[in-house]
Amino acid sequence: MASIFTKIINGEIPSYKIAENDSCFAFLDINPLQKGHTLVVPKVEVDRYYDLPSETLSELTFFSKQVARAIKAAYPCDRIGVAVIGLEVPHAHLHLIPINRMADMDFWSPKLELSPEEFLEIMTNIKLKL
Repeated sequence: MASIFTKIINGEIPSYKIAENDSCFAFLDINPLQKGHTLVVPKVEVDRYYDLPSETLSELTFFSKQVARAIKAAYPCDRIGVAVIGLEVPHAHLHLIPINRMADMDFWSPKLELSPEEFLEIMTNIKLKL
C-alpha cells in the first residue's frame, strides 16, 4: 500500500507543494513547528533514509539545499534546521525548519495551527524565492 507521501506526490491527497523534480518532492508540513516547515521526500518509496540508493540520496540532498535557501529567504532565520526522524511515515523524508534556537525544532512542542490561507501565503512566499 502506498504511503501518504506517495499519495501526495501522485496528487491523490492535496498538499501545499513547494517544488518538485524528476526524483524529489517538497511540500509544507501540515503540522508545522514554524512557518516555512517543509518536508522533502524522494519520489521512490523507501522507508529508511539511509536505505535510499546513493544516487537518490545525493539528489535529495541537492534538491533540499535549493528548497532550504528559498525557505531562509522567505522566512529570515539564523539557519534552516534539518531533521531525519522517519517514525511517523514509512517513507524517507527530511524536515526543513527555519530556526533561531534549538527549541524551534522541539517536535514535542505544540504545532502551529494555520488556516488554509496562511498555508497558501507561506507556500507562495517560498516559491517566489526559488
